[in-house]
Amino acid sequence: MKTIDSYNFKDKKAIVRVDFNVPLDDQFKITDDSRMKAAVPTIKKIIDDGGAAVLMSHLGRPKGAEEKFSLKHLLNHLSELLGGVEVKFAKDCIGEEAREQKKNLKPGEVLILENLRFHGQEKKGDEEFAKELAEGMDVYVNDAFGTAHREHASTAVIARYFSEDKMFGYIIESELESVDKVLKDTKHPFTAIMGGAKVSGKIEIIENLLDKVDNLLIGGGMTYTFIKAQGGNVGSSKYEEDKLDLAKSVIEKAKANNVNLVIPSDNVVADDFANEANTKVTKTDNIDEGWMGLDIADETIRNYQEIINNSATLLWNGPMGVFEMENFQNGTIKVAQAVAEASRSGAFSLVGGGDSVAAVNKFSLEDDISYVSTGGGALLEYIEGKELPGIKAIRG
Repeated sequence: MKTIDSYNFKDKKAIVRVDFNVPLDDQFKITDDSRMKAAVPTIKKIIDDGGAAVLMSHLGRPKGAEEKFSLKHLLNHLSELLGGVEVKFAKDCIGEEAREQKKNLKPGEVLILENLRFHGQEKKGDEEFAKELAEGMDVYVNDAFGTAHREHASTAVIARYFSEDKMFGYIIESELESVDKVLKDTKHPFTAIMGGAKVSGKIEIIENLLDKVDNLLIGGGMTYTFIKAQGGNVGSSKYEEDKLDLAKSVIEKAKANNVNLVIPSDNVVADDFANEANTKVTKTDNIDEGWMGLDIADETIRNYQEIINNSATLLWNGPMGVFEMENFQNGTIKVAQAVAEASRSGAFSLVGGGDSVAAVNKFSLEDDISYVSTGGGALLEYIEGKELPGIKAIRG
């Protein structure tokens, strides 16, 4: 398999799948450009070699061609990120005009195609659409890990038109290297921290980790499904009635695999799902009716900090409480700080999933984490052990 570092792009036209699905405000200003920044090294490698880069991406969930989802809003900022390189724009990603613009692109130049999802064929994985995207291109580079779990025209199908000259960009290379380091070249003790609202959303990951981890720390709303499964009183806390047997089986499997499965022992409870609600600290298995658990409390935090600090490998996905509300974000913050501290002391840490990444960024801890994943759903499916179409299309 070719790698981007060993490939010489001189006089080559590269079609690059990037993930420029960035948030825009009402004035079409970018409010978080981290995905664009992450793609810069791949684009620069191509043009610095003397190649031309044709970029393609989706933005939002448009229903047909919508002005607010046009990639033209990103042109100026991308140009700045590339150090002043002019970024040309094709008003459509396929068609005669785009074909001509691709054909006339010179070494060192960058062209961005209009939003792929303005065409329904993109998500359908349409062969003809993929073929038209590939037309006139010498090499295909996939650097959009966030969409690698989708079998879309630009993420998987297009690779068929490049028998040899196809590879991952730096983002995907780093993502795969980091996840493989956690799952395959693991240093022990290995601790996975799983948060979030529901057991059902994380069950496949948890089951795939049970023969790999030494410690599995639970947090967030799924705590109460585990507590309820063990006969505890969860008051008005949200739990999944139909997943109690599943929670019991996870507890049994953890025991059989000698995994230290840790469920929060104490929590901050509130009398309403609101930041201004009345709060108190209780044991997680003894919550009064009318009160709901919304964050982990001090005893659990101290226990988690100790386990995290004694770990050599850390995987964190999902918040410890209702992180969006200031009064219930303490557990998530303390876990983020503990993961950062362990990383500074030599542990390898991988953080993925929207809220975990948001916590790390909010408290400026990203430089202390070994790897912060951009992947979201793709990362979760990869950890679950699923084969991702966008990865398979390159690796074969």
